[in-house]
Amino acid sequence: MPSIKIQTKINAPIEVVFDLSRNITLHEISTGNSNEKAIAGVTHGLINLNETVTWRAKHFGVYQRMTVKITEMEKPNTFTDEMVKGIFKCFRHTHTFIQEGQETTMKDDFEYKAPLGILGKVADFLFLKLYMKFFLKERNKVIKAYAEDEKLRNSF
Repeated sequence: MPSIKIQTKINAPIEVVFDLSRNITLHEISTGNSNEKAIAGVTHGLINLNETVTWRAKHFGVYQRMTVKITEMEKPNTFTDEMVKGIFKCFRHTHTFIQEGQETTMKDDFEYKAPLGILGKVADFLFLKLYMKFFLKERNKVIKAYAEDEKLRNSF
């Protein structure tokens, strides 16, 4: 199963980074390019263990829906969201947070299987993995910006 691993250093307390990472409103802000909107389940605020959110987003010019569930959570160190319905064959995204002095290291481990069998494998090789890595990095930039700027953080 393909995997994307990303580490982001953030100059903020672990609790702040943890909460921003599971904030539905900030997720919508951070995914402006794909116009992601929470349309069912938890649609604003913080998502918690065993809760779901259904996203509507435009990727590759096509609107899609995807429902994910928080399947594991250990505040403020880790949580995992898994797709329960959507375009991927499956995905599991584990978020891990490590406090190091004044800094928090946010680690993403995103494992997935593309749909469409051999066509999905070709798409993954040609562009899907790069697209998902870019998507996650852009989202992390927004989390970092809000975590490191209290004024910005308090604006939503």
